[in-house]
Amino acid sequence: MPYLGPGIDNGYRSRFIYTATAGQTSFSGGDSQGITLTYTDSEYLDVYQNGVLLVPGDDYAATTGTTVVLVQGASLNDKVEMIQYQAFGVADTVSRADGGAFGGNISTSGTLAVTGASTLTGGIANGVTINGTTPTLTIGDAGAEDAKIVFDGNAQDFHIGLDDSADSLIIGKGSTLGTTTSMAINADGIITKPLQPAFLVTKTSNRDNLPIGADELVAFDTEVFDQNADFASNTFTAPVTGKYFLSSTIRFDTFDTAADYYILKIETSNRNYIKITNPKFPADGNFLHPTATVLADMDAGDTATIQVNQSGGTAQTDVIGNGQYTNFSGYLVA
Repeated sequence: MPYLGPGIDNGYRSRFIYTATAGQTSFSGGDSQGITLTYTDSEYLDVYQNGVLLVPGDDYAATTGTTVVLVQGASLNDKVEMIQYQAFGVADTVSRADGGAFGGNISTSGTLAVTGASTLTGGIANGVTINGTTPTLTIGDAGAEDAKIVFDGNAQDFHIGLDDSADSLIIGKGSTLGTTTSMAINADGIITKPLQPAFLVTKTSNRDNLPIGADELVAFDTEVFDQNADFASNTFTAPVTGKYFLSSTIRFDTFDTAADYYILKIETSNRNYIKITNPKFPADGNFLHPTATVLADMDAGDTATIQVNQSGGTAQTDVIGNGQYTNFSGYLVA
């Protein structure tokens, strides 16, 4: 039966032949065929002199991987031949059918195709580098399916993915695309943040006859929207530390020209922001409609409310609701 294994041209045996000079002991470099002597393990190296197999240690030394040294110098024109065998063990293989693990580096000059799930461990902790003049990482094959990257955290997972049905890039919490979306970028480049703190509340009922000389909390009884559920009991509570844009408009009816001033105040845990109006008109007026706005620095857990105050005059001024004239709004900017 003919031999079915790999041939010697596949590197499992290498042969080096030298013609000795008188008294030559050291053999290295190119042989008579120009092949450079190399071996990886002297246990897999046979040395012959004129066809006679020499004994390692007694007849020669092979320790460097590139040189063989005879104990006794050769005669002129002796043929010194070395045959190097490459060790091969079935145990040091990875099964095509059952799989396994490579213990060393793997490289390929062609295309590496992987079907099924892939897990990278060990060196992946040091990062992945994609080289080339135009390095590109493509996820997906132009099919009508969602594609995503999941960041598997200790306490919380996050994902970045393509919602193919909506043609939107999604960033969100959890490992399932679209479960809790923090940011969505649609095909037109429009960015929405469904969980970004933002609110608008209004007042539908009137507060008649404001007292004189005391701050009074404005009661807002209707939520137009409260995107992150941060507004309750007439109070906005900052969920995270950041810069918040806050704005309020109040309608004062039947204002008293004898009053020293009217105050509209955005009161936060850190500081107050005051809009003051001097009602010095020839006669009492039908209404005032001041607005106060600020970009406020708030820590997580800080609160913001709206206060009004009439200094001096007669307690005749009303705060008008009607769901349109008096409101309070805000959102997280940065």
